Amino acid sequence: MTTHDTYVSPLASRNASPAMQAIWSPHRKFTTWRRLWLALAEAEKQLGLAITDQQLDEIRAKLDDIDYAKAAEYEKQLRHDVMAHVHALGDVAPQARPIIHLGATSQFVNCNTELILIRDALRLTAGKLAAAIDALASFAAQHRDLPTLGFTHYQPAQPTTVGKRATLWAQDLAIALEEVEHRIDSLRFRGVKGTTGTQASFLELFDNDHDKVEQLDRLVTEKMGWPPEKRFAVTGQTYPRVIDGLVGSSLAAAAAACAKFATDMRLLANRKELEEPFEKSQIGSSAMPYKRNPMRSERICGLARFVIGLVQVPFTTAAEQWMERTLDDSSVRRLSLPEPFLALDGVLDLVINVSRSIVVYEKTVAANLDAELPFMASENLLMAAVQHGADRQEVHELIRQHAQAAALQVKQEGAANDLIDRLKAEPAFAGIDLSDVLDAKRYVGRAPQQVDAFIGEVVGPIRRRYRDELGKEVELKV
Repeated sequence: MTTHDTYVSPLASRNASPAMQAIWSPHRKFTTWRRLWLALAEAEKQLGLAITDQQLDEIRAKLDDIDYAKAAEYEKQLRHDVMAHVHALGDVAPQARPIIHLGATSQFVNCNTELILIRDALRLTAGKLAAAIDALASFAAQHRDLPTLGFTHYQPAQPTTVGKRATLWAQDLAIALEEVEHRIDSLRFRGVKGTTGTQASFLELFDNDHDKVEQLDRLVTEKMGWPPEKRFAVTGQTYPRVIDGLVGSSLAAAAAACAKFATDMRLLANRKELEEPFEKSQIGSSAMPYKRNPMRSERICGLARFVIGLVQVPFTTAAEQWMERTLDDSSVRRLSLPEPFLALDGVLDLVINVSRSIVVYEKTVAANLDAELPFMASENLLMAAVQHGADRQEVHELIRQHAQAAALQVKQEGAANDLIDRLKAEPAFAGIDLSDVLDAKRYVGRAPQQVDAFIGEVVGPIRRRYRDELGKEVELKV
């Protein structure tokens, strides 16, 4: 059977990066299991159990050398994946066979491995969020003072700048990055807790020496690269499954930020103001050769929707765990743990790719703004007339009537906005330079200065923390 004859997840074939796939690969999982068994045996020997250096050396020699076919045979026979790998390791480390997994439950390797993979996947995610923020900040700086039409309710509103709008996208991502960083900082190691979390098996091994059992928990935690204070004080058989929900929520926050950016890009592409990169030989539509569909932004939105939709699964799993644990968490977590990471990883690569190459059509941006600017300048026009001696109430009514007539002409006739030409013919505006009133930069407020402040206060620290991640290339598969 070839890969074309069986289902292959598009998360792997089309979206997630090799780095994220490696974190969630079977090889990474099972080699981490072996490292946990080694750490456990080393700590048990250190605390006085009858374990030899030769036994430890046998395990060390086979940390990455796994006979997967043999392990699969064992699992088919035993119907237990952990015991299958215990036996497979025992076959190649025969002296160590008696002490592999000594005193442990399956969740010693499962839970601790999953926490390690979650931590590493969160770190990769954080680096890509930082790279996306960096790219959008560079774009914002480049267009900090380019006026553009602002929108509320998707109706024309007070002007902003192209750069200021980009800071809103970047700020959403920065908030998501804070959330991911908090999740990394608060993540804890399960450690050595035993079958129902009471450490009873280890207390038996160490002849009721509570201090040694506590030391064992600390030593294994440290050997696996975690500070001893970063372990759960108590667990049932598993680490608290609510952690999976919190991690999923952090990923969903990042996905939502990405989807907001991509949705705005799609809307602005329709207005012909901004576009995502479109390659020379790229086809926008199989039927309509002229089209330049925003397919990358659409993929961002679709994959982000998948990540957001997965949040319910881990929380439901956590809510339905009985007492110290039930096994209905196992099958679903094989999907609900890696898949949001894989999907978001693809999303972030797309966001980085698009953000680094956004195309701005400045003349269209200006034309779209100019079409609405006379209406938005009406208050300034009113003040200018008053300063030249006109009656405020009379001018207000004059502008109102002409504005309504001009708007009706735009909507019913498809004609240009001629409000300014109408006002030029009115005696109240004689001698007033209306073109000066229509300078778009007069209406963007502190948008350029806000861009500068955002980059200095928010982006600067992110760039310093993640300086090694910012220049990395991303490669899209399709």
